Amino acid sequence: MGTTKIDRARVADAALELLNEVGLEGLTLRAIARELDVKAPALYWHFKDKQALLDEMATVMYRRMLAQELPGPTPRSWQQQMVAYQSALRGALLRYRDGAKVYSGSRFTGTDHADGLEDHLRTMVEAGFELRQAVRAGVTVNAYTMGFVTEEQGVRPMPDERREGYDIEERAGRLERYPLAAAAGAEIFANYDERFEDGLWIVVAGIEARYGVT
Repeated sequence: MGTTKIDRARVADAALELLNEVGLEGLTLRAIARELDVKAPALYWHFKDKQALLDEMATVMYRRMLAQELPGPTPRSWQQQMVAYQSALRGALLRYRDGAKVYSGSRFTGTDHADGLEDHLRTMVEAGFELRQAVRAGVTVNAYTMGFVTEEQGVRPMPDERREGYDIEERAGRLERYPLAAAAGAEIFANYDERFEDGLWIVVAGIEARYGVT
């Protein structure tokens, strides 16, 4: 060990690959070093701590999203643009175990996001929003997506997995004395694609109503 050459990109790629195997809790610098066939101290030449690595991982996730999820013409309206971006973000996060937790609170290490953010804010301002309103609207809808995916991945760590204890029929049996609460389980713990889009449009409608911009 210790002879393999590494750089920031290779470490982040290895970390994202390992994340899908062990999740955020099991993602340690020591484990990543084993995957790269280097000694753990070698990673500190590139990342001062785990949070710095998470920042780079989130940046790579964003770059991959731009490359894979947002081809073609920009949606015409600010509503369509907002929904398209948040839908792409959810898709990107779901590719990784604990993807929302890694992404949430991380700081981009580059300026890859600047073009998209500038375009989004310009669209919002030209539609009639004040810059302050545009920023608050964007932060709010982004928080919706992050929260939704965090809860979704709590039930389905990966799209083809489901955690033990989230069987809808078993839950309904335990709550048989509460028929409405029992029936709600089929809505709370399933139909994630439909529920996400529905909730996203609810948030967008709220932004329209709050700021009077349609």
